[in-house]
Amino acid sequence: MRQQATEKDPLSRLTPEACPEQSRRASPLTLENLRIVLVEPRGSGNIGSIARAMKNMGLGDLAIVGSGRTESFWARAMASHAKDVLKQARRFATLREAVADCGLVVGTTCRGGLYRRHSRTPRETAPEIVAAMQAGKCALVFGPEDHGLSNRDLKYCQTLITIPSGSAYPSLNVAQAVMICVYEIFIARLGQAPQKITRAPAEDVERLFDRMRRTLLKIGFLDSQNPEHILFALRRVLGRAGLEEADVRILTGLFRQIEWYVAEGWKTVEEKERKGLKIR
Repeated sequence: MRQQATEKDPLSRLTPEACPEQSRRASPLTLENLRIVLVEPRGSGNIGSIARAMKNMGLGDLAIVGSGRTESFWARAMASHAKDVLKQARRFATLREAVADCGLVVGTTCRGGLYRRHSRTPRETAPEIVAAMQAGKCALVFGPEDHGLSNRDLKYCQTLITIPSGSAYPSLNVAQAVMICVYEIFIARLGQAPQKITRAPAEDVERLFDRMRRTLLKIGFLDSQNPEHILFALRRVLGRAGLEEADVRILTGLFRQIEWYVAEGWKTVEEKERKGLKIR
């Protein structure tokens, strides 16, 4: 005999057949500000399954970086009633372009390593994503099925998610991973009214890091043979902080001033100090 859902059963709030009134109340809580980004997806069936998972959870913004067939038989068959998500999917040449207008970019990984050790579970990260979605677009990025996101891809992500799984075979199918992540975000969205955080667009943050890289190379802070090593750490620190537009302007001004000082500005500073004048 099928057990009747009770008020304490969290699934009773999510299953239309079990509680249609609750389902109607949940329906406005869509995740329309969340973009799913697939980097070089290999299997068209996986793309279709991802489209279905997205529509199940109220998402419609699918971005594909590089190749990936959305019109194949398997893509359409696995999408079922989410063919509209496939049809509206947008293509980008680079990951940077795909997330340019996003305030928060979250990467996914199942591998360890120096640049991946600070990852969190989807459940731990979901409230932060929900909060950021109140102010603008957020991106959840998934890599190719065979090896996932590269370290080069990770530099565009402010934070990382790792889905806990058994040690014997920890790698999940990419469509399964998408469903788990968006489910946790959906649940977090149901359960809280988060504070609005206005994050700077990802492209503005990337321009900041471009300037930071140039400046820190000029003053010898970064190793010219491997500047990304320290930059990854700086990205992680600033990613946790959640940079707003004003923060980006202040930091951009800081590094611009450093460049000015290193070039010829130090002479002006020394001259003003000798004369007892204010530097600014």
